[in-house]
Amino acid sequence: MTHSFVVHVPDTELEAEPLSPAQIVSGTPEVTGKVVWRSADGRQERGIWQITPGVVTDTEADEVFVVLSGSATIEIEGGPTLTVGPGDLAVLREGDRTTWTVHETLRKTYSVNLG
Repeated sequence: MTHSFVVHVPDTELEAEPLSPAQIVSGTPEVTGKVVWRSADGRQERGIWQITPGVVTDTEADEVFVVLSGSATIEIEGGPTLTVGPGDLAVLREGDRTTWTVHETLRKTYSVNLG
Protein backbone atom coordinates (compact mmCIF):
# COMPACT_ATOMS: atom_id res chain seq x y z
CA MET A 1 0.00 0.00 0.00
CA THR A 2 1.18 3.52 -0.80
CA HIS A 3 1.76 6.01 1.97
CA SER A 4 -0.61 8.94 2.36
CA PHE A 5 0.45 11.94 0.27
CA VAL A 6 -0.56 15.34 -1.10
CA VAL A 7 -0.25 16.72 -4.63
CA HIS A 8 -0.63 20.42 -5.54
CA VAL A 9 -2.84 19.91 -8.59
CA PRO A 10 -2.77 23.33 -10.33
CA ASP A 11 0.95 23.17 -11.12
CA THR A 12 1.53 19.40 -11.33
CA GLU A 13 3.41 18.60 -14.53
CA LEU A 14 1.33 16.35 -16.79
CA GLU A 15 2.39 13.94 -19.53
CA ALA A 16 1.00 13.75 -23.09
CA GLU A 17 -1.83 11.25 -23.62
CA PRO A 18 -2.41 11.32 -27.39
CA LEU A 19 -6.01 11.09 -28.56
CA SER A 20 -6.99 8.68 -31.30
CA PRO A 21 -7.72 10.77 -34.44
CA ALA A 22 -11.10 8.97 -34.58
CA GLN A 23 -12.08 10.65 -31.28
CA ILE A 24 -11.51 14.22 -32.54
CA VAL A 25 -14.68 15.83 -33.93
CA SER A 26 -13.29 19.35 -34.34
CA GLY A 27 -10.38 21.55 -33.31
CA THR A 28 -6.98 20.34 -32.20
CA PRO A 29 -7.55 19.25 -28.60
CA GLU A 30 -4.59 17.90 -26.65
CA VAL A 31 -4.85 15.67 -23.60
CA THR A 32 -2.34 15.42 -20.77
CA GLY A 33 -2.54 13.59 -17.49
CA LYS A 34 -0.83 11.99 -14.54
CA VAL A 35 -1.83 8.95 -12.51
CA VAL A 36 -1.04 9.75 -8.87
CA TRP A 37 -2.23 6.44 -7.39
CA ARG A 38 -3.26 3.01 -8.68
CA SER A 39 -4.46 0.06 -6.62
CA ALA A 40 -2.25 -3.05 -6.50
CA ASP A 41 -4.77 -4.95 -8.64
CA GLY A 42 -4.99 -2.11 -11.19
CA ARG A 43 -8.76 -1.76 -10.78
CA GLN A 44 -8.80 1.70 -9.20
CA GLU A 45 -6.96 4.80 -10.29
CA ARG A 46 -6.69 8.40 -9.07
CA GLY A 47 -5.20 11.16 -11.14
CA ILE A 48 -5.16 14.53 -12.86
CA TRP A 49 -6.36 15.04 -16.44
CA GLN A 50 -6.40 18.04 -18.74
CA ILE A 51 -7.78 18.76 -22.21
CA THR A 52 -7.43 21.86 -24.39
CA PRO A 53 -10.36 23.33 -26.39
CA GLY A 54 -12.03 21.26 -29.09
CA VAL A 55 -14.66 18.56 -29.48
CA VAL A 56 -13.94 14.87 -28.78
CA THR A 57 -15.88 11.65 -28.28
CA ASP A 58 -15.24 9.02 -25.63
CA THR A 59 -16.66 5.92 -23.98
CA GLU A 60 -16.51 6.48 -20.25
CA ALA A 61 -15.34 4.40 -17.32
CA ASP A 62 -17.04 4.42 -13.89
CA GLU A 63 -15.68 7.82 -12.80
CA VAL A 64 -16.15 10.69 -10.42
CA PHE A 65 -14.24 13.91 -11.09
CA VAL A 66 -13.91 17.48 -9.83
CA VAL A 67 -13.15 20.32 -12.25
CA LEU A 68 -10.44 22.69 -11.03
CA SER A 69 -10.28 25.05 -14.01
CA GLY A 70 -11.79 25.50 -17.45
CA SER A 71 -15.19 24.49 -18.76
CA ALA A 72 -16.88 21.95 -20.99
CA THR A 73 -20.24 20.64 -22.09
CA ILE A 74 -20.55 16.84 -21.97
CA GLU A 75 -23.36 15.34 -24.05
CA ILE A 76 -24.24 11.82 -22.97
CA GLU A 77 -25.81 9.72 -25.73
CA GLY A 78 -29.35 8.89 -24.61
CA GLY A 79 -28.88 10.90 -21.40
CA PRO A 80 -28.39 14.38 -20.04
CA THR A 81 -26.07 17.14 -21.18
CA LEU A 82 -23.74 18.22 -18.38
CA THR A 83 -22.13 21.66 -18.18
CA VAL A 84 -19.05 21.59 -15.95
CA GLY A 85 -16.72 24.27 -14.62
CA PRO A 86 -14.50 25.02 -11.62
CA GLY A 87 -15.78 23.43 -8.42
CA ASP A 88 -18.19 21.03 -10.14
CA LEU A 89 -18.21 17.34 -9.23
CA ALA A 90 -19.50 15.01 -11.94
CA VAL A 91 -20.22 11.29 -12.09
CA LEU A 92 -19.99 9.30 -15.34
CA ARG A 93 -21.27 5.77 -15.74
CA GLU A 94 -19.19 3.02 -17.27
CA GLY A 95 -20.13 2.65 -20.94
CA ASP A 96 -21.59 6.17 -21.35
CA ARG A 97 -20.87 7.37 -24.88
CA THR A 98 -20.00 11.05 -24.62
CA THR A 99 -19.16 14.07 -26.73
CA TRP A 100 -17.04 16.64 -24.91
CA THR A 101 -17.11 20.24 -26.15
CA VAL A 102 -14.24 21.90 -24.29
CA HIS A 103 -14.68 25.68 -24.15
CA GLU A 104 -11.56 26.54 -22.11
CA THR A 105 -8.70 24.24 -21.15
CA LEU A 106 -10.18 21.96 -18.51
CA ARG A 107 -8.18 20.42 -15.65
CA LYS A 108 -9.81 17.88 -13.35
CA THR A 109 -8.92 15.38 -10.66
CA TYR A 110 -10.54 11.99 -11.04
CA SER A 111 -11.17 8.66 -9.39
CA VAL A 112 -12.01 5.79 -11.72
CA ASN A 113 -12.99 2.17 -11.19
CA LEU A 114 -11.69 -0.05 -13.99
CA GLY A 115 -13.69 -3.21 -13.52
